[in-house]
Amino acid sequence: MTDVRFADRFAGLCAAVVRILPFGLSRVVAPSFLGFAVINGCTFGVDLLLLTLFRSGLGLPLWLAISLSYALAFGLSFVLNRALNFRSHAPVGRQAVLYAVAVVINYAAFLLGVGTGLSALGVQYHLSRIIAGACEGVFMYSVMRWVVFVKREDPVSA
Repeated sequence: MTDVRFADRFAGLCAAVVRILPFGLSRVVAPSFLGFAVINGCTFGVDLLLLTLFRSGLGLPLWLAISLSYALAFGLSFVLNRALNFRSHAPVGRQAVLYAVAVVINYAAFLLGVGTGLSALGVQYHLSRIIAGACEGVFMYSVMRWVVFVKREDPVSA
């Protein structure tokens, strides 16, 4: 379980950084977007490290190496974003189901579609994964912010 004070400090740091962004970006960049970028930048690094280990180290087929590294990194992303970035206290079951659906869509469209497709066209697999990662980042942030971790009104107080 993540320490609440650490989660509060993480959120506070993201908000402080967003407030000082230049060129008016502070008006359009949400602190949760910065938190997502930090967390998912780290988990994307984990994904690439695992991809390299599974593909180049263990010699697994590309589709399997991508699938395994993706599943492990996205599991880590869910836990960290829930605890640190969106600081959700809602029941995890519904969120996990929504997240799993988003991950399956993301996997099919961006990892298999874009990542493997570019690789099949001759683009080096790390570069293919990075391009696919940029596409999936936009999609996954949107889903996490407005679907998975959306703050619901309490029907008793509404």
